[in-house]
Amino acid sequence: MSKLDKQFLEDRELRNAALAALKDDITHLKTGLSGKGLAERTVRRIGTGAKDALGDAGEAASDNRGIIAALFGAIALWFARGPILEGLGLELIGAGKDGNEIEEDLEAEAPEDDTLDDGKEIAEIEIAAEDAAPTPEDAPSETIPGDDND
Repeated sequence: MSKLDKQFLEDRELRNAALAALKDDITHLKTGLSGKGLAERTVRRIGTGAKDALGDAGEAASDNRGIIAALFGAIALWFARGPILEGLGLELIGAGKDGNEIEEDLEAEAPEDDTLDDGKEIAEIEIAAEDAAPTPEDAPSETIPGDDND
C-alpha cells in the first residue's frame, strides 16, 4: 500500500469519526430542545427562582418586622379612612356627601334638556356647522403649471 492510500484511509476514518460525533451532537440537541425538555427546564428554573425569592423575602421580613407592621397598619388606616374622618367630623377630599366621587355629583347637576343658555338647541347648532363646512366638490380645482397629468 502506498503512502497516498494510507493517508486516504486515515482521512476516511477521521471523517467517519467526525460524522458520528456530529450525529450524536444533533441527537442530543434534538432531545434537549424537544417540548418536554424545554418545559421541564423552564419549570425547574421558575421553581428555583420562586423558592429563592420566597426565601429572600422571608429573611427580609424577619429582619424588618417593625417596618412590615407599620406597612400593614398604614394599609388598614387607608381602608378605614372614611369612618375615621366621619368620626372626626371631616369629609373625604374628592368625595361627595354619600361617599361617591364628585364627578357623579356634577353629572347629576347638568341640565337634562338639549338647550343652551341662549335658547338654541344643540341639534340646530350641529346642523348649522355641517352646512357651513365646505365639501370637496365645492373646492376649486387648481392646475399646476407643467403638470401633464390632466
